[in-house]
Amino acid sequence: MKKSIILASITIALLSAALAQPQSAVVGTWKLVSAISTNDKGVVKDSFGKNPLGFITYTADGRMSVIITSSDRRALSVNDRTAAPVAERAEAFATMVAYAGRYAFTGDKVVHHVEASAMPNQVGTDLVRFAKLDGDRLTLRTPPMQAGGEQVVAELVWQRLPKRND
Repeated sequence: MKKSIILASITIALLSAALAQPQSAVVGTWKLVSAISTNDKGVVKDSFGKNPLGFITYTADGRMSVIITSSDRRALSVNDRTAAPVAERAEAFATMVAYAGRYAFTGDKVVHHVEASAMPNQVGTDLVRFAKLDGDRLTLRTPPMQAGGEQVVAELVWQRLPKRND
C-alpha cells in the first residue's frame, strides 16, 4: 500500500514538472500556421483566410507583440492610410489584429497584458490564451469571445522560427 502511494506521488510530481514549463519556453518569434474559429453551434471557419500571415514575438524580459493579417487583404487605392477612402480603411482595419505589451506564461496559459493595440478598446486589458507547447509548435486558444457578431473560440497555431546567426 505504501509503495503504491509513493509511486503515485512520484508519478504525479513528474507529470506536473513535465507540464509546467518556464516562461523561457516561448521566447522567440513564431510564424502563424493557421487560425480558425469555432462558433457556439460548432461551425468552423478560417479566421483570417486560408493562408493567414502573422508573427508573434515573446522576449526574455517579458514583452510580446503580435500582428496577424488576412490572406486576402486588398491594397489601399493610395499609399496614404489616412487619405484612403473610408471603406478601404475600414476593410483594412477589419482584416488585421495587432497589439503589444507584457506577458506571463505559466505552461498551460499565457496572459497578454495589452499596452498598445490597433483596437483601442484592448489597451489596458488582459487577453488570456490557453497554451499548448509541443516542440516548435505553439497552439493558443481563446476563451469564448465575441467576434463577427457571434460567440467563438479562436485557435491559432504558431511555428517557432529558427534563430538567426548574424
